[in-house]
Amino acid sequence: MSTKSKVAAAGAEDESKQERLEIPAPNFKIVEFELIGDAPLVIHKFSAKAREQIIATQKEGAKSQGKKKREPKDFDAVYMGAFHVAEEGWYGIPAGAFRNGMVSACRTVGYKMTHAKLAAFVLSDGIENDDGTPLVRIIGTPERHTTYARNDNGSVDIRVRPMWKRWSCKVRVRFDADMFTQEDVANLLMRVGQQVGVGEGRPDSKKSAGMGWGLFHLGEKQEEVKRAG
Repeated sequence: MSTKSKVAAAGAEDESKQERLEIPAPNFKIVEFELIGDAPLVIHKFSAKAREQIIATQKEGAKSQGKKKREPKDFDAVYMGAFHVAEEGWYGIPAGAFRNGMVSACRTVGYKMTHAKLAAFVLSDGIENDDGTPLVRIIGTPERHTTYARNDNGSVDIRVRPMWKRWSCKVRVRFDADMFTQEDVANLLMRVGQQVGVGEGRPDSKKSAGMGWGLFHLGEKQEEVKRAG
């Protein structure tokens, strides 16, 4: 056998020894958890009015750099603009708040956050009436909360936001059952409720240590809704 033939035969043998990569079908499950607030929940949506004002300023271009008369602040409008309102009229919190919390909580157990982003998702109860943000419904009665806050330039400002002193919600998590078990998901949510928090003033706030708001515990009822393909 020629040298060329021997090389070809060896190559074919090596290829036959290579293992074939097998990719299994997705194995997703959905489980519903009841979350019960242990600390007040405070919501602060970037209001549609504020968004429109920024758009108007940017459209003006160089003209916007000049000094303008400061309009009186309508605190009632600010308060109402801070709510996340679903198309059906109920108040909610972005579903992404819980998912982001679960991803962040992975740091407490040394699990790669990049992997967690592919493993767990929070299903919404509805969508925001103006921008389509997926929302989880808040069960409870909000009240007006007024406090001070510091702007980025260090100046003090007054913030008016809705607060739920007693609240709960039902969160449905769709998770990859080949990456997490239902117990893993429950434990991760417990860590969100006790260490990360959701909403304004949460312990895991990007700009501060928070106000201790947005903490919760899991209710006794945990129910697998269905298997999701």
